[in-house]
Amino acid sequence: MSRKKETITLSIPSGTKEQLEEIARRLSIFWGKSPSISGLLVAIAQQEFEVGEPFTFNSTQVAALQQAVRLLQDSGFVEQAQTISILLLERGKLEPPMRQSLLQQVSHPASEAWRILIDQLRQNHQPFHLLYGNAQGEDLSFTVRYAEIAFEEKRFYLNIWCDETEDLKNPDFPELIHNRCLRLDRIKGVVPVNGHWRHEGLDYLMVYLHFLGGMVKAYEPRPNDINNQVMGDVRQVERRVSNPFWLIREVLRYGEDCVVVSPENVRSLVREKLKAQCLRYNL
Repeated sequence: MSRKKETITLSIPSGTKEQLEEIARRLSIFWGKSPSISGLLVAIAQQEFEVGEPFTFNSTQVAALQQAVRLLQDSGFVEQAQTISILLLERGKLEPPMRQSLLQQVSHPASEAWRILIDQLRQNHQPFHLLYGNAQGEDLSFTVRYAEIAFEEKRFYLNIWCDETEDLKNPDFPELIHNRCLRLDRIKGVVPVNGHWRHEGLDYLMVYLHFLGGMVKAYEPRPNDINNQVMGDVRQVERRVSNPFWLIREVLRYGEDCVVVSPENVRSLVREKLKAQCLRYNL
């Protein structure tokens, strides 16, 4: 038994019929070979298609979803990261460089899956060769004897202890020459190898910090803090540091409320950073 149909009469401006037919054609709604306005109205009523302004993400929402994509990629959730990337491409108001970057990620998702394999190798204490593309476009190869994942600022990084030292020409910290901090999205290959796993972990410096002013009470302890105590109007912190790069960024962020007391090579590097910043401002 055929369904009962209702008939309506529309009063529309000149040219609207052609516009509706073009929309129906674009949405592949036809009656025979002709675009169907009736079918278009039914599809809209049944909420099969959106009407009005298309839903899009604003710049704040795009930035939040990009951060989610990076965290999912670094955590090994490649399919979920791909889903959000495609949603951003479809609905985000993206500048051309950002759109191109997302297109490359969607087209080459395999590079973000190394986290899963590396986690397995770490759990099995299995050394591995790692091929890495640095920011200068060079390919570097490392024999990894120890690895751990760390979250710094906005993303996860892979910290490794490796055999190779030739890539560091004039290291500021010779005692840390075997340590590297790598971005997961720049890893190009991982291959297990035979050999020993370094159970003692990364190399470290012992750094002594003084927090002053408001930071005496506001300071939040870090996992690598060995000692943390308030002496008068100073909070004294002793910390194990495997990569001074992140420490120096933290110290500079706190300004005059944080001072590196020792060792001298870390203290002098902070001093040089401050001098360079002053020169930028003609001080």
